[in-house]
Amino acid sequence: MRLSTVILPIHRWAEGQKIWRRAEELGFHTAYTYDHLTWRSFRDGPWFGAIPTLTAAASVTHRMRLGTLVTSPNFRHPVTLAKELMSLDDISGGRFTLGIGAGGGGFDATALGQTAWTPKERADRFAEFVPLLDRLLTERAVTVSGTHYSAVEARSVPGCVQRPRLPFAVAATGPRGMRLAAEHGQAWVTTGDPAIFETGTPEESREALRGQLGRLAKVCADSGRDPEEMDRVLLTGFTPDRGAPLESLDAFVDFAGHHFALGFTEIVIHAPIPDSPFAADPVVFERIATEALAQLRT
Repeated sequence: MRLSTVILPIHRWAEGQKIWRRAEELGFHTAYTYDHLTWRSFRDGPWFGAIPTLTAAASVTHRMRLGTLVTSPNFRHPVTLAKELMSLDDISGGRFTLGIGAGGGGFDATALGQTAWTPKERADRFAEFVPLLDRLLTERAVTVSGTHYSAVEARSVPGCVQRPRLPFAVAATGPRGMRLAAEHGQAWVTTGDPAIFETGTPEESREALRGQLGRLAKVCADSGRDPEEMDRVLLTGFTPDRGAPLESLDAFVDFAGHHFALGFTEIVIHAPIPDSPFAADPVVFERIATEALAQLRT
């Protein structure tokens, strides 16, 4: 069982570095951040770049893993991204995990002046993006001519500190994305079933997650992969429970117990942000970080 956190990149570094240091002091397994140009209700406020933020976080932490939840093709290209990731893996001393997904609509989808891709176009691009990024991070020189992404003698030398490359945590709920997770991922990520976020119950959410885990197991079996080899990560805040699990230590232990029992190996909670969808009592948040796993193991 692992407990991790998300620290949104909304803080000037003079303040932000204290939050990243504190996350390590609290014992979180990984501290992630969102890789967006901006995001939803935070659009008109401060929002910094994920890669520079994680690079700075690597310089003020020593044990905790760092990662994105998630990077997507919306405004990234595999060749340039691979170089940045290799560098970040080196700077962090091999503590970086790439959370990666197909992306969605919203501001990122059109910020470069493009028309937002359809779900099929996103899936098609993702199906090229992940394998190419895998090759770029494991091979010394890559030449590929793809429908959406190409590389010509692209080099990633000296390669990642982590071998054969830094781990991928692939966010997916559909069959094509899950297949990419099975073939290229060291972890699989979900936020639950968005179809029941507004009107569903916690019980219905857990049943939907059980179904996703079952589909992942089948896709892994079809790919010749043991699903137990993969970490299974739940990013909280997007199930019908919303913020309820962070209302008290007991509430979180109950929530986490149900989801670890389903088969998840890592649960990710957002660091509190006042007056936002991620508002929570900082005292309760810190108690969860330091006490919840011990209670779950007894």
